[in-house]
Amino acid sequence: MKLSVIITTYNSEEWLHKVLVGYSVQTVTDFEIVIADDGSTSKVKEVLAFFSTKFQYPIVHVWQEDLGFRKSEILNKAIVKTNADYLLFTDGDCIPRNDFVEAHLKHKESGCFLSGGYFKLPMSLSKAITDTDIINQNCFSVFWLKSKGLPLNFKVTKLVHNRFFAAFMNWLTPTKRTFNGHNTSCFKSDILAVNGFNEDMQYGGLDREVGERMFNLGLISKQIRYSAVCIHLDHSRGYYSQEGWDKNMAIREYNKKHKVIKIANGIEKLP
Repeated sequence: MKLSVIITTYNSEEWLHKVLVGYSVQTVTDFEIVIADDGSTSKVKEVLAFFSTKFQYPIVHVWQEDLGFRKSEILNKAIVKTNADYLLFTDGDCIPRNDFVEAHLKHKESGCFLSGGYFKLPMSLSKAITDTDIINQNCFSVFWLKSKGLPLNFKVTKLVHNRFFAAFMNWLTPTKRTFNGHNTSCFKSDILAVNGFNEDMQYGGLDREVGERMFNLGLISKQIRYSAVCIHLDHSRGYYSQEGWDKNMAIREYNKKHKVIKIANGIEKLP
């Protein structure tokens, strides 16, 4: 098995269905799907049952009780359940282009993690996309999106499907090469070396913090935001709180200042 795709989800069955359609038509099939489920209802199981025969390997469903936003915890549990030595992290609201997995495998490199992005869609378009649009890759076409009412701006260049253009834009973009939970991959050994995600953190930058500890470990990151393309479906963010954000920022600043690599409250519970 070349890769494990870890997909986070929470009570978003409609979006998760569309995302799994995207993974069912990848150009590379030698990967497993691991669902990191932060307490969804049984409706998610119905979605996974529908896709049970669509992939080369069985879908791994890692679930925990709904006790509030605990994304770091469910991600750590999912990491432990993966069966590949290379991991791709993404969210259950990000539909991958059909070469998404291929791009991550192509660019993987020892001593690195890969930093990708997404192209955001408004709610109207998020709802309008059908299974057929994903299978036919219409939803990654600038012309198709424009015909559905998407206003065009510079950001649509992310959807240009040309490897030379992508390589140039990966080099040109000023966007920082951070660990982005919606589109990042790394070796399993590297995320174990930093003890996974910090379970002291709630919503807001918990993925970036992992990457910052990987930098402290000596890893570098590679920009692939124009090579590994996914589209982001719109949703509300009811779990945001300023208090939680401030706490997370304080943790990140401390860890950067003190060059922290391995946090105590991660995959392992350290003294």
